[in-house]
Amino acid sequence: MADERDLDNTGMFGELRRMVRTSGAVGGIAARIAGHKMGLRSDRATHAGDLKSVLGGLKGPLMKGAQLLSTIPGALPEEYAAELAQLQANAPPMGWSFVRRRMAAELGRDWERRFRSFEHEAAAAASLGQVHRAVLPDGRRVACKLQYPDMQATVDSDLRQFRMAVGLYYRIDSTIKQDDVLVELTARLQEELDYLREAANLRLYNLMLAECPDVSVPMPVEDLTTRRLLVMDWLDGRGVQSVLDTDPAQEQRDSMARALFHAWYVPLYRNGVIHGDPHMGNFTVRPDYGLNLLDLGAIRIFPARFVQGIIDLYRALETNDEDLAYHAYQAWGFVNMSRETMRVLNEWARFVYEPLMQDRVRAIQENDDPQYGRAVAERVYAGLKQTGGVRPPREFVLVDRSAIGLGSVFLRLGAKLNWYRLFQELIADFDAAKLAARQEELLRQARVPPTA
Repeated sequence: MADERDLDNTGMFGELRRMVRTSGAVGGIAARIAGHKMGLRSDRATHAGDLKSVLGGLKGPLMKGAQLLSTIPGALPEEYAAELAQLQANAPPMGWSFVRRRMAAELGRDWERRFRSFEHEAAAAASLGQVHRAVLPDGRRVACKLQYPDMQATVDSDLRQFRMAVGLYYRIDSTIKQDDVLVELTARLQEELDYLREAANLRLYNLMLAECPDVSVPMPVEDLTTRRLLVMDWLDGRGVQSVLDTDPAQEQRDSMARALFHAWYVPLYRNGVIHGDPHMGNFTVRPDYGLNLLDLGAIRIFPARFVQGIIDLYRALETNDEDLAYHAYQAWGFVNMSRETMRVLNEWARFVYEPLMQDRVRAIQENDDPQYGRAVAERVYAGLKQTGGVRPPREFVLVDRSAIGLGSVFLRLGAKLNWYRLFQELIADFDAAKLAARQEELLRQARVPPTA
């Protein structure tokens, strides 16, 4: 049976062009589905190349959709995943005349007087907006993240196309039921459009990581931030890949990995909050090999029972306790799941948890086969197909993505740490009631609006 299930559709260059191109891509999928139903077979590798060509010209926010789905075993065909991995989620930056108009729309016609200097060229460009360096009148160096125009319409259009594409794939293979995944993706993308929310996330992460000296988080400039403009501290740092290109010592590699572990998992296990996008472009390396944590738009806040479920599953795998494992999956939101399906999911869980279960210094993956993770995912997918499929709950998606994404970065860093000890330090005194109370107070202090 064909394995084509998901497509990322995205865009930055106007509603008409986007609709024409994405509609054409979805139409192509529909034609292939029709051919499949008539018994015709298509070359998936060729189709994956076509997909890359289409997406390569669009490069918008829904690249994250494919990134999310690629961490779920079997949710994305291998050929598609390989092609999508080569794409960059960058967009051409806006020119200076356009930037001036956009800044005036956010801060008023005299906006330039509110800065001592403002660089005309963008320092970075991404899927939702671009960043400019600037200096405030008091000498404070800041980063100004300015959202591209009409992003709400862009995201709404792309989401419609994405849902249509996934719906078409359901007709071929519904082993991975992605309804809740799409709900989660929609909610998180809509939140990323609100820079006032991201400013609140910056305040929240400064509070949560206050006792982690190896991680820095910028603070927002409140009176210059709007829903479409985020002004925050400029943090000096180098890109991870540029640091790796210098062939750093093992100690420096381990320092970066330890900081990254703290940045993602201190907020999760102590406060029930996770950064859902562990892309290497979302953090930079400090001179002391600590990290600057950037781009805090994709944040997920979990109830305490969900974090309890993560720890319970770890304990269950440690002791081979199937009853506790089943209870943990229920706490995560898996419903109507058979014991057979649970055992299949446990194979994926063991793959993810393995480094945390061995009390010794080790690499994040000791198997030399670069396709090892993909092989595990394929076995899990085959098992899920045999046991009737599964519907991943929306709470599962970003935790799974973070674990796999961070594992990939740890692998690239060549880090060797005692992951077990790092994890045990976080969960040693875990108490769900205390986490819930702590989370409520932190959200209040940071003025984080309610989440969908």
